[in-house]
Parts: sequence; structure tokens; C-alpha cells
Amino acid sequence: MRSSTAAVAASSEEIGPDGTRQPGGEVHAWLPGQNQTRCGVPLSRARLRRFPHVRFEYSGTDVLTPADAVGHVCPRCLGATGGNRDRRQRQSWARTSPRP
Repeated sequence: MRSSTAAVAASSEEIGPDGTRQPGGEVHAWLPGQNQTRCGVPLSRARLRRFPHVRFEYSGTDVLTPADAVGHVCPRCLGATGGNRDRRQRQSWARTSPRP
């Protein structure tokens, strides 16, 4: 069964305060039902762990600190999932008279 909502695939995992698995290390976007991430990294060869219960809700403006379990968010996965939408919405120009 394929889903259109991106989940998380990560290089490591941590147990959260409520006892559930949480992603850590390098984080990628992954569509459940596929064997690769949105940026094309194969899950098995990169030894990425799947987290189908965690949605990929990162943006290009997120700031990661050393206290976070997530150390790096893949920029190619951000682009594939539309994580840079803020930049597109605040363009300084707009086309007023496009060619027919």
C-alpha cells in the first residue's frame, strides 16, 4: 500500500519519553511502500531505519541544535517534499502580463 504522505527514514533511532521510537541522526523523506527515499537513496544499502508513524514535517528554515536527536535533514528530500515553500511564496516579483 503506497501513501502520498512522506514519512521519515533515519540513520539511527532513540526512544522518546513516551516509549515510542523516534528518528535520530541523518533524516530523509520516505514514502511508505517504496524501497528508496525521495532523494533516491536505497533504504537497505544505506541501512536507514523506517519510521512510518513519524511524518516528514521539516522545512528549510528549521534550526537543529546539539540537543536535538536529529543531526541533519537531507536538503534533497526537503526540495522533493516542498520544504522550501516559504521561499517561493515570498518572491519579490510577479508576472503581470505573460506571453500568450
